[in-house]
Amino acid sequence: MLHREGTPSIIITILFNALIIFLAHYFLPQVKIVHYLVYALAAFLLVIILQFFRNPARTTTINAAHVICPADGKVVVIEEVTEPEFFKDKRIQVSIFMSPLNVHVNRNPVAGVVKYVKYHPGLYLVAWHPKSSTDNERTTLVIENKAGKQILFRQIAGAMARRIVYYLKENQQVEQGAEMGFIKFGSRVDVFLPIGTKINVQLNQLVRGGETVLAEF
Repeated sequence: MLHREGTPSIIITILFNALIIFLAHYFLPQVKIVHYLVYALAAFLLVIILQFFRNPARTTTINAAHVICPADGKVVVIEEVTEPEFFKDKRIQVSIFMSPLNVHVNRNPVAGVVKYVKYHPGLYLVAWHPKSSTDNERTTLVIENKAGKQILFRQIAGAMARRIVYYLKENQQVEQGAEMGFIKFGSRVDVFLPIGTKINVQLNQLVRGGETVLAEF
């Protein structure tokens, strides 16, 4: 299954492939080795784009005490920090780095009401850069669950990611594990949890969006 955000990129890739194949046949009609190389390049480009925009089905075990991982990738940060934008106090930050090979669908870590949505234009530092959380293009979202606990998570653009997509609006009721957005071509998601939250993952652990239990209250 392919994600709807991939439709423009897939169409552009198909048109580009058709163009280079046409040019190869038009200008070098007798050079078969060039034709084969162009076919291989076209197939490679299409496969890369298709795998990037794949949207596999995920089954989320709903649990109000759990914080579900919002993205596929690798845990690159687990630390206590001061969150400066919304909470303005100490929180536990857990960050997931998504490589271009990961599924890039983002999901709600908890069920509840969306309390805050803010898009920030910015830079395109590599996603693991220490200042990427505050200087890069990003979207900050906060969901409050039924127990009144607020979870902030932030979609962050990377050096390749130039488009952040989010579907949530303030005061919207959302379900745990449901799709909330997409980031194109490599990026990062930061999650900010209340101090004292039990963290269930470790640094460098590979996680799956909508399935891995990131933390629990």
